[in-house]
Amino acid sequence: MTRDEKLRAALNPSTPPEVLAQLARDEDHYVKCNVAANLSTPPEVLAQLARDVSANTRWNVALNPSTPIEVLLSLARGIEPSVKWYVAQNTSTPLEVLLILMVDDVEYVRQVAQQIIHDRTHACT
Repeated sequence: MTRDEKLRAALNPSTPPEVLAQLARDEDHYVKCNVAANLSTPPEVLAQLARDVSANTRWNVALNPSTPIEVLLSLARGIEPSVKWYVAQNTSTPLEVLLILMVDDVEYVRQVAQQIIHDRTHACT
């Protein structure tokens, strides 16, 4: 596959899971970023990408609504404020993870978690 084909396949929700798993091991971090953003990426591949050296890849895992809750929890308990901020922004992040982020050491992480909790609890009023 050419680089462009890999980038397109990595973003395509119709790409088979085994191809996404292969692309997640690609040397090109842009390919891995796209796999991390793909809603069809298998949970175990997202868990693998959550430990990637590229912050951009970890950000996409943190934002992906398909990321398993245990991976979101692990990222929320990590040391990277930017990753925690993206976890808070994920529409699938459960309240218990947001509550952890709400007491984070980093102010902007606390603020976004508080805002998301507020927005979710007042969405139906």
